[in-house]
Amino acid sequence: MADISVQIETPSGTPIVVGSNQPLLLIGGPCALESEELARTVAGTMQEICDRLGISYVFKASFDKANRTSLESYRGPGLKEGLATLAAIREELQVPVISDVHDITQVDAAAEVLDILQIPAFLCRQTDLLTAAAKTGKVVNVKKGQFVSPGDMQNAVNKIRTIGGTKIMLVERGASFGYNNLVVDMRAFPIMRSFGCPVIFDATHSVQLPGGAGGSSAGQREFIGPLARGAVAAGIDGLFMEIHPNPNEALCDGPNSIPLDKVEELLTQLVRVRNAVS
Repeated sequence: MADISVQIETPSGTPIVVGSNQPLLLIGGPCALESEELARTVAGTMQEICDRLGISYVFKASFDKANRTSLESYRGPGLKEGLATLAAIREELQVPVISDVHDITQVDAAAEVLDILQIPAFLCRQTDLLTAAAKTGKVVNVKKGQFVSPGDMQNAVNKIRTIGGTKIMLVERGASFGYNNLVVDMRAFPIMRSFGCPVIFDATHSVQLPGGAGGSSAGQREFIGPLARGAVAAGIDGLFMEIHPNPNEALCDGPNSIPLDKVEELLTQLVRVRNAVS
């Protein structure tokens, strides 16, 4: 594979490099911010686990989930409160943070706090949002829409590069082939990596059953492990995981979240797989 890498600035001043011949990256945390205490628990625990395993770590949690299935679904604390929580976690634990931006009006405020700006899958074709995120100079993490092919993501990359953006990561999170179901095509990893961008596998959203619970999404977390192991063997640069101390009580995406006390076992396996194929 080509030599591909992206550098993520961190609060500690020591950059994280993601890509060829670099440590595996984990972007992990609860789907949406629920409380500062829960966020601190997950971020602190995951930071310790990743340090032990030699994995680079970025804490993730959304300040707003604007694409929930139902109007009654929990969205998060919102821009101002959510960014304040993420800033506190970043400063206290010296861990880089990432969150979704859904609208160009959120980008500048988010860029003041976040180390990585994430473009949600449903918005991967939104030109103004992609270019606004790129203009901040931050790393832009673009999730592949469930409705586009891996090859189509070249267009998203080109939009960012046209205005001078160079720090791009792409995320595979499954494709829609039927009602309330997603399918992961392992060919997506080398295809998207051929665009010169590190590729991340969203191991938890890929087992989501969108709208499968009627007013919310269902999920099959028992398949997180097999898909993650396959993706690491296929040559990805990092993983994205929704992690919660008690997924059955999570306010967002609990059915496809991995329990906090189960993560280290899986990550240990994934490091072994990566070492075996590298």
